[in-house]
Amino acid sequence: MASRLGLISTFSFNQSFKLIPPSVTIFDMSKVFVRKAEYDYKTLKPVFFEIMDATAGNMIQKNMRVVIKPNLLAPASPEMAVVTHPLIIKAAVEYVLEKGARPVISDSSAAASFEKILKEGGIRNALEGLNVEFREFKTSAAVDVGKPFNEIEIAGDAVNADFLINLPKLKTHAQMLLTLGIKNLFGCIVGMKKPEWHFRTGVDREMFAKLLVKIYQAVRPSVTIMDGILAMQGQGPGKGGEPRNIGVVLGSSDTAAVDIAVCKMFGIAPDELLTNRFAMEQGLTTEIIEMDGDLPDIKDFKFPEIVTLVFGPRKFHGFMRRHLVQRPVCNDSLCRLCGECWKYCPAKAITHDKRKIDFDYDKCIRCYCCIEVCPHGALSAHETATGRIARRLLKI
Repeated sequence: MASRLGLISTFSFNQSFKLIPPSVTIFDMSKVFVRKAEYDYKTLKPVFFEIMDATAGNMIQKNMRVVIKPNLLAPASPEMAVVTHPLIIKAAVEYVLEKGARPVISDSSAAASFEKILKEGGIRNALEGLNVEFREFKTSAAVDVGKPFNEIEIAGDAVNADFLINLPKLKTHAQMLLTLGIKNLFGCIVGMKKPEWHFRTGVDREMFAKLLVKIYQAVRPSVTIMDGILAMQGQGPGKGGEPRNIGVVLGSSDTAAVDIAVCKMFGIAPDELLTNRFAMEQGLTTEIIEMDGDLPDIKDFKFPEIVTLVFGPRKFHGFMRRHLVQRPVCNDSLCRLCGECWKYCPAKAITHDKRKIDFDYDKCIRCYCCIEVCPHGALSAHETATGRIARRLLKI
């Protein structure tokens, strides 16, 4: 997973902001490559190829089936920063072709058809004329990931790939704070199995983060390269978010290390992202990572507000869910009653009439799948005024 750098016998300083004394022996320190980039293919392609050469080496062999897993959340133009940019995907395809291997673009989207996402995301046009297969994840393989989940059904094409290139999009996430490399692999859960897992983990963000880490362990991407050129801030990861130019591409053979680097770039503790915390607890990575390149220092990135969902005695939890805790709300002026939200909602908490949708906040598990799949940006997460006051009084 990580590059082996052996013994560190001298003082060194890296952008993890930790001084490593000679007495400390570090094995498996992960290296993250950080490169400035823009969506100009003449300059982007060599940057992408450099990172692939440094992380993949000669691992891609002739005739290998290489699965390329971008973020294909929903139909959206590249300028909206919802999906992985088509030029990033094109660079991955051309790299694989140059190695004499067989590239396959795969994902299981949350909303709309796979073909519609490829078309509206500009991916079909970008890859026109290239010998690449488009293959939606449709069949699953049972994988025993251990407790507490035991057997999980994961896309067989991902689990059995000769080589897997993970191409996440740098975005905020109303439930999990950020959706990065590890979270992108949730797309390896096929179709409606995704909302089933949201329902099973319920309002417990930590349990969902543990599930994501287990999926990461099962899939174990060979390389992760993050599209952080045009990122998303605010109420991501769907169309309710706000595009934000960051201008970087980050890559590593250690997916968790890429996620840790992003947290450092934004000036937040890596363990604030729950997937990082559990990956480190499982010994899958370490907060001490080596940076190759200049990591931007961004202090004004807009995060979604993540608040405690339930607290205090269990008998009060129902009242809190209805009146106090953060919840999805609809901007009726943007809503087109298209049905994507109530079709996908794992808790069946959304109803509608001819004029608007309504939420049953007793049922709502705050997974914010509705926000993800809304094609009109009509849904967002908000805390109630009474909840904000209660949280401040209780210092939660």
